[in-house]
Order: sequence, then C-alpha cells, then structure tokens
Amino acid sequence: MAHVFDNPGYRSVLTCQEYQAHFETVDRANRNIFRSFRGDQHGKVPHDIFKLRYDVYCIECAFLPHTEQAGGMEVDEYETNAVHIAAYSMDETLIGTVRLVQPQAEQPYPFERHCAVFEHVELPPRALSCEISRLVVRKEHRRRRADSLAGVPGLPAQVPEAERRHGERRRESPMLLFGMYREMYRHSRQAGIRYWFAAMERALAQSLTRMGFGFQAIGPQADYYGAVMPYVLDLHAMEAKLAAENPALSAWMQERPHALLPRLSWQQNPARGLTRALTRARS
Repeated sequence: MAHVFDNPGYRSVLTCQEYQAHFETVDRANRNIFRSFRGDQHGKVPHDIFKLRYDVYCIECAFLPHTEQAGGMEVDEYETNAVHIAAYSMDETLIGTVRLVQPQAEQPYPFERHCAVFEHVELPPRALSCEISRLVVRKEHRRRRADSLAGVPGLPAQVPEAERRHGERRRESPMLLFGMYREMYRHSRQAGIRYWFAAMERALAQSLTRMGFGFQAIGPQADYYGAVMPYVLDLHAMEAKLAAENPALSAWMQERPHALLPRLSWQQNPARGLTRALTRARS
C-alpha cells in the first residue's frame, strides 16, 4: 500500500516503510517536548507541574488563595482522575501544562462547580467525555516576539493582531498551545474519549472554531477564574471538518504525512452525533 501526496506541481508516493519511518520520527521528536502522566499512578506526576500552576493561578493571577496551597504547589481533588500533559523546553524546563479530567461517577466536572448548563442541553456520556482544565504557560513563553503558527500546516503563520489584543488567557504561545492540544488529542484517541468540555472566553472559542475546532456553547457566561462560558467539542465532528476543509491541519493533528485519509462512516454527517448528544427534542 502506498500513501499519495497531492501537490500542484507533482505527486509523490510514500511506501508503507517510509510512512512508518516518518511517523516514528515525528513521535520521538514530539515525546521530547510533550509528555503525559497519569494522575492515578502515585508519584509519577512531576511536582513542577503543580508548582507552575501555583505560580500562575495563585501568585500571578490570584485566582486561588496561595495560603490554601501547601508547599507552593496547586493541587485539588481531581489530580488522580486526570491525565497531565506537560511541555518542556530543550533544556528540560517545564514551560506549559494542561490536564484532561475524567471525574469519578459521583464527582461533578470542574466546570459544573462554577457554570450552569442550558436547559435544552443534554450532556454527552461521561464515559466518553473529559474536561480540559488548568491550562497554564510559563510567563516567559507567552507571546514572544518570534512566536507564530508557522510550524502548524493549514494555519496562518501569524496570529491576527485582533486576537493578540485580548486578555491574559489569550496571550499564550499559539504553537505551544497547539502542541498541547495535539497531545491531548493523541491521548483522547487512545482512551476512546470523544467529547471535550472546556470553560473559556467567548472570543477564544470563536477563534478556535475558525481554525476547525468547533466548540459549542452549552451554558451562559459565568465567573470561573474570569468571565467564561462552558463549551463542548465533539472530536469526531472536528476530525470530519478538518479532513474536509483543512487536510493539512488534519494530518498534523494526527501526526501523519499530508496523505489522503480514509473517510469513516460517522464522518458522513458529523453534526448529527453532536446534535443528538447535546440537544433534547423538547417543545
């Protein structure tokens, strides 16, 4: 089997062996920068993750009282029910982190402690869902002068000026954020997770939607470490949209060469699954 690449000037073909070599090279390089740690594996999550969260959430932004956090580390009851994603620089300095939370059956999602949900919304199955939580980037790595999206195929190399003028949550390094999103996506595919919850500013959700990440609002604005709204993203719908409208970004998210990817059965009507999961047919 060969993987075909379209190009205005030529067509190139990778053999299966070349394709696999490419994937393994990308995977090794990615693992040097982005790493994941299971919270239920005692002692495996590096303490510098909680220290960076403390520095940002408790000291810099004062979202949480630092007096309630022991030892200069920000932790809560969700740590053991989360997968922690960490981004490191070449000198092994932690520069960003985020977690995907899948609470116990009796626990609410973190956003449910602060945000209401529209009456007509029916949340997707908990077994297929998780919440993006505690996303932080070290101050020195936010919106550096040379930062861009040039390394992400299918996206503009420079972030529009209008998007750079938003508040603190909007100033993180876009290339770093997209790398962490890709690592979350990698974990979600492996774990059978289909839906992401997230509480974010409306402008950020609109920007992500324009890039192909179709977050749907599921509740009104609330004060949850700033003015945010709760959203959900159907990863199957995202995959279908990117494959149809931005195949280069689709290939990058899946860490594959820009090949012709097979169209899966659920991709025929990606909106149907999300509509069924979120909206009840009520009069």
